[in-house]
Amino acid sequence: MPDIFIDNKRLGALESSFKAEFGEAPKRLFSSPGRAEIVGNHTDHNRGKVLVSAISCDILSFVSPRTDGIIDIRAEAFSPVRFSVTDLAGREREKGKSVSLARGVCRYFVSHGYPVGGFSAVTHSTVFRGAGVSSSAAFEVLVAEILNTLYCGGRISPLECARAAQYAENVYFGKPCGLLDQCGVAFGGLNKIDFFDLSAPAVEPVPAPAGYEIVLTNTGGSHAALTSHYADIRREMGEVACALGKSVLRETSEEELLSELPRLRKKVSDRALLRAFHYFEENERVDRAAASLKEGDVAGFLAAVRQSGESSLAFLQNCYVPGDTAQPLALALKLSEKLIKEGAFRMMGGGFTGAVIAFVRDGEEYGRAMARIFGRENVFYTTIREQGSCEV
Repeated sequence: MPDIFIDNKRLGALESSFKAEFGEAPKRLFSSPGRAEIVGNHTDHNRGKVLVSAISCDILSFVSPRTDGIIDIRAEAFSPVRFSVTDLAGREREKGKSVSLARGVCRYFVSHGYPVGGFSAVTHSTVFRGAGVSSSAAFEVLVAEILNTLYCGGRISPLECARAAQYAENVYFGKPCGLLDQCGVAFGGLNKIDFFDLSAPAVEPVPAPAGYEIVLTNTGGSHAALTSHYADIRREMGEVACALGKSVLRETSEEELLSELPRLRKKVSDRALLRAFHYFEENERVDRAAASLKEGDVAGFLAAVRQSGESSLAFLQNCYVPGDTAQPLALALKLSEKLIKEGAFRMMGGGFTGAVIAFVRDGEEYGRAMARIFGRENVFYTTIREQGSCEV
């Protein structure tokens, strides 16, 4: 896996941890990347379009199969995950916890006729938690890929692993996410994905923007208490679609939204309408960004990234928590506007807190300025990773 760099010190520490936890040497090594949402903010859950990539941070895991049907996962700073693959019913008390994600992935496998079995694992993560690079999706898809490799002969596609991960997050963890995060982790590389047909999303690889470095800034905060705000975005877009006689916005159009606006204002909130406008315009930006990259038009790509960020701030309204005077993400966007003269930036992921992604010529200079405000430990220099979740 040429684009997966594994530091020997990290590898040695993780192997020692496995031996200490389980009393034996591990047999397999897996890596599951974070993901960067490039363009396409909150479009996937309405069968929209996204531009998403895997990135070079990851969850690294040493693994050994077990014969007793127990899945036992140890991670520093987290409670152990331990359960039997014969006991896969969801538990209300596990919602919001890592164990629900692993149990939910197993439930999906079993319900779709795929074999599962036990394994021991230790993990170490360099994926920002709560910063919009999908630590939860990286973990979910890691579990799916371990099961796929150990018990399914690797025959399960990246898309099916992504679906298992989304099921776990929606049903067992309790977060109503779309499929963007999981696909970014499972497929690897930089891809335009069209979710119009959920049974077979169209995945189109596109080239990376040449000459620009990627810098992520974690602005602080956790996504843990924000589920209701994410749910509001999906709910409000759904309300607009329903008022237009459809189940999701992809089944209608911006033209219909405009023509029905007087009637719609009597049925849904203005914020819901603004979020619907964002959705339609964001789908167009994904198309323009992908086309620009394929044509070598980096300036066109950067323009689409900037416009995406502006729309998330003004119309999607997910760059700060409503009513909260602490607004680190919005502050990071304003600082990026002051710092970046050639390049682009936007908020990334679910929003309300989390990360800013920037494409810049001089990553070190921009990173130092952001570190002065948000801390050196919260500035991450990354690259697009070609490999999705996989055995190393």
